[in-house]
Amino acid sequence: MEDTIFTKIIRREIPAEIVYEDDRTIAFLDIAPVSPGHTLVVPKTAVRNVFETDESTWLAVMSTVRKIAPAVRDAVEAKGVHINSNHEPEAGQDVFHLHVHIIPRKSHEEFSFWPKQDIDSSRTKEIAERIRELL
Repeated sequence: MEDTIFTKIIRREIPAEIVYEDDRTIAFLDIAPVSPGHTLVVPKTAVRNVFETDESTWLAVMSTVRKIAPAVRDAVEAKGVHINSNHEPEAGQDVFHLHVHIIPRKSHEEFSFWPKQDIDSSRTKEIAERIRELL
């Protein structure tokens, strides 16, 4: 896998405001935050995204997210956090090293929810069946 800005942060080749680190993960403030305190959690092992990671790495990342989310929220006196991860360009991924965003939110108005779509119940059943088949 090619070097990314995240692998350079992990190797301390570029500066970052690191807020947490353990043997498998590292968390640092985003350089272009959505809101103050916006934190990224990444595995130290370079892996593109959820489609290419192993369960152990995914669980390590999510364990760190769970551990530090309250501190991120409280550090900026937020009411909650938005936890998000994008996988592949079509879903908004622009750094191809698995990462999870912890974005503090002080009010509901700060966050625009995704637009909802009307979908026929027969199409919903068809999609559900296809997912079950693929599992």
